This record gives sequence, structure tokens and C-alpha cells, in this order.
Amino acid sequence: MSRRAGAKHPETDINEQAMEKIPFPFDNSYARLPERFYARQNPTAVPAPRLIRLNRGLASDIGLDPDALESHEGAEIFAGNRVPEGALPIAMAYAGHQFGHWVPELGDGRAVLLGELIDLHGERRDIQLKGAGRTAFSRHGDGRAALGPVLREYIVSEAMAALGVPTTRALAIATTGEEIRRETMLPGAILTRVARSHIRIGTFQYFAARGDIAALTQLADYAIARHYPHAREAENPYRAFLDAVIERQAGLIAKWVLVGFIHGVMNTDNMSIAGETIDYGPCAFMDHYHPGTVFSSIDHRGRYAYGNQPPVAQWNLACLARTLLPLLDADDEAANEEAETAVARFPALFETAWIRGMREKLGLEDAHPADMTLAQDFLNAMAENKTDFTLAFRRLSDLKNGETGDDAPFHALFEHPGAIDDWLKQWRIRLSQEGRCETNRNQAMHRVNPAYIPRNHLIEEAIDAAGQDDFQAFEELTAVLSNPFEAQSVGHKYGNPPRPDQIVHETFCGT
Repeated sequence: MSRRAGAKHPETDINEQAMEKIPFPFDNSYARLPERFYARQNPTAVPAPRLIRLNRGLASDIGLDPDALESHEGAEIFAGNRVPEGALPIAMAYAGHQFGHWVPELGDGRAVLLGELIDLHGERRDIQLKGAGRTAFSRHGDGRAALGPVLREYIVSEAMAALGVPTTRALAIATTGEEIRRETMLPGAILTRVARSHIRIGTFQYFAARGDIAALTQLADYAIARHYPHAREAENPYRAFLDAVIERQAGLIAKWVLVGFIHGVMNTDNMSIAGETIDYGPCAFMDHYHPGTVFSSIDHRGRYAYGNQPPVAQWNLACLARTLLPLLDADDEAANEEAETAVARFPALFETAWIRGMREKLGLEDAHPADMTLAQDFLNAMAENKTDFTLAFRRLSDLKNGETGDDAPFHALFEHPGAIDDWLKQWRIRLSQEGRCETNRNQAMHRVNPAYIPRNHLIEEAIDAAGQDDFQAFEELTAVLSNPFEAQSVGHKYGNPPRPDQIVHETFCGT
């Protein structure tokens, strides 16, 4: 393998008398694979580690002691100055299609995988430092991360988890005491990320492009054992593995769409075969609904627009399928048929997951042939009237089964309020066909239609304040988003869309 390869900071008090060693019960299976899968790489030390945020609940869930981590040693570990005992730090090798263009070698250019833990539920979890310095795969990058993108990933990934969307998690944020150069000089930071694994479609592409069938087979066997053990019992384990990845991705993308999430950079190296949302860069949530919505400053042609996410996911999965051709069948024609049949299932799998979720958002229990039209008509009305996606479903949840004259807050979301009247009549007719108790229906809708999402202007507000060493906005936003479905006594700030002067038009990767 090539070797290029306001309120001030709420910082937890650092206990200088902390225990000498914080136990991390590592069991590092990926680092036991052959060395062409990675480069051994320690994090690069920083001048002034400072623990900004520890996710205490997640720490406990993965079997770590939060009190011990909120210490001087904890800050040193999260900043990369100290490697915990039992870690085998590596930078993973992978390739990928970036905006459709093939790049044969990418790899972890600014991330170091410390190792793996078995959490309290028996699940294997990666512990990775993102922004930990140059690696063998950094190319011309500095290997560092700025504070703003680190805060964004923490906020959004934890919000996604609370919304019930499979995702990597954020364990900690540490600042480094150094500045990094982007468009301007920015404070440096490191995110500690937890994932079911960091194996990507691009990992398979890396070995397939090199014709390394032995490594490709070993990677597939490893991924099956770690994520899809049922596939080992199938007549063709590699086809069963491909099917399982496709099914999980279809469900994941449906969940993105149902909450108005836009990943922003769905390159094949940013798609986890474990079915988690990974690599939050220029990600964003829609305010008013439109399928062509794009926020990423580098997505000039809208390749990864909100409405393009399902077909892009299928394209990426076709890339995965191509890497597996030598494993699917010794006969080229038969292998291609297996791959094409598997990938062709994606649209139906996505549609099934999406309409199931949309029925829940509309308060419907039973399937009806006209539900797809009902859902699409609602979305069309929102697009034509610049209606806030999140608030439309939330306020719909509050409406009565019959007309009462109390629909004004819902109507107010539409530029032309009368444009939704006919749809509301059809929706209420559909509700009457089920005869569901109104109270139960209201409560069920509230459980799937969030009151709070990580709105872009609120994230920017938190990032701007943090640049002045004020983390109150970050802490408050994180707290609100941890319980997104319950109305909270936080006023209208967190639930309302931005004013015209607050609208965020672009988001950035941070690399």
C-alpha cells in the first residue's frame, strides 16, 4: 500500500489529581487485519488540550467512566496527546468517487482510529479522533479540524441520534490551543467519534481497484462477521451481504428524507456499510421544503440535493456491487446478474420505508393505495408555498380529525393559505376511514414529527459564539435537541424557522 499517502465556557473542571490511567477495554479487531488495510499512526500532540464537552451518557453506554474522563488525562486523550493503554492507533485506507469522479487513494487524512470497545449492549464500537493531525493519507492537508465543523458534527450527529436516525455519535470535543489556516485562522479542535465501524463503500473500492482479491475477500468476510453475521449462513454469503447493506441504506436514506436532512457530500467514501450516517461536513436540515434544496458550498450542480439522495445512494451501492463481482460468482455474466438484481431492489426498498414513515407522519395506521398521492400532494403544496417542512408536520399533528376553525396556525405556514384547504379535506376523509381515536393519533404524530431540529441559523449562532469562547448557545442547543419530540419551555427560538436576515444559504466542509 502506498504511504503517500455572553456566558463563558462551561468547561468541566479538570481534576489534576485524576487517576494515572483511565481504563479503555480495547479489543482491536480491524488493526489485526493485514497492514495494507491501514497505516499505523499515532495522533499528533497539541500545545494546550482543553476538554470542551464530554457526552457523559454515551461514555457510560460504551463502558467508560465519565468522571474519570472529565480529568486532565481525559483532555489529553481526547486531544491526542496521550494514547490510552491498549489502543492500536491507525489511519484507515480507502478510495472513493467524489462528486462522481474516481479517486484511487483517499484514506483517513485527518482521523486516527484509536481502537474498538464492546459497549454495554454487546456491540463493537470504534473510537476515532477526527482532526488528530497528518497521516500517511493526508496528501496536502494539515490533518486538523477547526472548532466550527467539530461543533457542527457534534450538534447534528447527536440530534440525529435523538431523532432515531442511525448515525455515528460524538463522545467529546477538545480544543487544541493552536490555530489552523482555512479561509482565515481558526481555533483548532478534535472530535472523538463513536461508530459501529468506519468501513466505507470506498474501503471495498480501494482493494477492488488494485485487483487485490485476497484483501477484498478478507474485508468482506470481516464486514460480514462484524455487521451481518446472518449472511454467513446464506447459500451465497457475499450476495446476502450486499442485499443486507442495500436494505440498511434504503432505510437510512428514507429516515434522512423524512426529517428533511441533507448530507451534502454523499461520496462513496462517506457511506458506511454499517448503515450509519457518517462524515457530517456541509450537512443541513431544510427550512422550507423543496426537493432541489442544496446547502453545500462545493455542490455546485446539486448532485447531492435533498431530492437526489435516494438515486445517489443507489449509484453508490452499484459501486459497492461492482467491487464484489469476483466474490459473487466465478462466472462474469452470472456475477453481473447477481449485482444488478441486488441493486435494482433499492428503489422499492426505499419507497416502502419512506411511505411507511410518511404514513406515521400523517397520522395513518393502515396502508391505502392512495396514500402515496396524499403524501406527495402535501409535499407539492409545501414546495409551491415555501412552507417550513418541520413545522408543517408538527402543526398538522395538532389538528382535529374534523374541521373546527382551529387550523389558523397551520394555514399560516403557507404563502397562500387557501392552497392547502382541499388537501386538508382529503386528509380528514382519510383519517375518518380508520376511525382512530383523535388523542391517540395526535400523540402518535407528535412522537414522529419533531418540534426541534438543528436549524442552520442556530448552529451558526452557536459556532460564532464559541469562536469568542462562549459555549452557552452550543450547550443550550444541544440540550434542546436531545429531546426533539417533546414541547419544551424554551420559547419560540428553537422551534421557529429563521427570519430572512438569519437564513443560511451555504454550509462548508471545514477541510
